[in-house]
Amino acid sequence: MKPFVIFILMLNSVVLAAQQKTISRKELLKTAVDQNVKSIEVQEITMAAGQGAPEHLHPCPVLGIIKSGEVVFQIEGQEKVILHEGDAFYEPKHVKILHFDNASKEKPLVFMAMYLKEGNEENIKLLK
Repeated sequence: MKPFVIFILMLNSVVLAAQQKTISRKELLKTAVDQNVKSIEVQEITMAAGQGAPEHLHPCPVLGIIKSGEVVFQIEGQEKVILHEGDAFYEPKHVKILHFDNASKEKPLVFMAMYLKEGNEENIKLLK
């Protein structure tokens, strides 16, 4: 076989393989944010089995994703919900968070938090 024909056959197999792989997108969260974002701080946070966060609020909006485990999550004025691995959450600025508790007594909770900052505000303010 001529090198050009071999090249065309190889290119054809690469194109077919590329067409079989697809990119999928899954919307996790869509929310309006009342903030002029000038910087973003991203943290990975681990909570021990059974650990709960005290009541708190955030001086800036917070977006997050549960990496592993489950959390009992409640914003003041809303119902408690259980967030699972892969779920996204939003904590508005200056709104009391009543529960952000590891739902498991056996496993740690790991999540990523993205703090959307206007300036040099704190990430969290504990209320109790």
